[in-house]
Amino acid sequence: MLLAAALFASAASAAAPAGGVVVPTLYQAGHFYAVPRTADGQSLKLLVDTGGGGSGGMYWLTQAAATRLQLKTGTCKLGGEPVAVAQPPAYKSGRGLPPPLPGPCGTALMINGGSYDVDGQLGAGYLPGRVWTFDYPARRLTLEGAGWHPDPASHSTALGFQRNAKGELASGFARITLRVDGQPLDMLLDTGATAHPTAAGEKASGTPTVGGYGVASYITTSMLEHWRRAHPDWRVVDKGDDLFGAQRATRLIEVPRVGVAGWSAGPVWFTERPDHAFHVFMSSMMDKPVEGAVGGNVLGHFTMTIDYPGAKAYFRCVTGCTASP
Repeated sequence: MLLAAALFASAASAAAPAGGVVVPTLYQAGHFYAVPRTADGQSLKLLVDTGGGGSGGMYWLTQAAATRLQLKTGTCKLGGEPVAVAQPPAYKSGRGLPPPLPGPCGTALMINGGSYDVDGQLGAGYLPGRVWTFDYPARRLTLEGAGWHPDPASHSTALGFQRNAKGELASGFARITLRVDGQPLDMLLDTGATAHPTAAGEKASGTPTVGGYGVASYITTSMLEHWRRAHPDWRVVDKGDDLFGAQRATRLIEVPRVGVAGWSAGPVWFTERPDHAFHVFMSSMMDKPVEGAVGGNVLGHFTMTIDYPGAKAYFRCVTGCTASP
């Protein structure tokens, strides 16, 4: 937590491009993956995850990807801790990534030694400081230019970010407020929230998947139980998602309508997560406590622009949504 604060406080700003930059993207079962190609013809698959980790100004690659690209690695001290880093690869013209904003390690990227089914991630360390449009219906991700203005057909909503005593960004995780059953609900804005529905969960929810994986929104156990008591008619699927294995399968609950930025969409299925995952872990990196995460099964109705410097998100209704009273 202290490391994250140090990283964001010392990250520098950079001018936005004059025009928008469309990021080479693969859209798969509700997830955006950046798929840049290097100058020597190699390709990468990077999950674009507003709710994923990362450090100020940096994105990360797996050690396996860094080795395959023959990147020269080193270390950078962040908050007194050594972190494995490398300089980004040279990308093919028109098929690359917008460069990271300069941070305490310059424009280096982080190296992650874990095992993943992707080559890396563009997350809450890389995305802040700029304006990004996630056009779900068009399956397009754009870094907006300096002349960007909100679409007049969109509705805006405030985003909350954890900040230090100087008002500087201490964490890149965005809090967004939904309305469920007429009540406000603070949530993590999470384009990477992932579902792995069981046969029962897939039959009930109809969640599209590729290789068994799709998108989800999450809710804490305590809030799920609150909804069940208040609305015994809301459908619940026991053992509806087994992202963490069959022995840890969790429930799904169907919420008829969800409000976001003055729009209403639904029904929406929420996947159960333990209270501590959000009340303790995620809330420690946010400006207010959160009850879960809003993911692609809600966001997929919209063209969504996240204005990190302005701390706002803009939603234009495209499909399956209506204006709220």
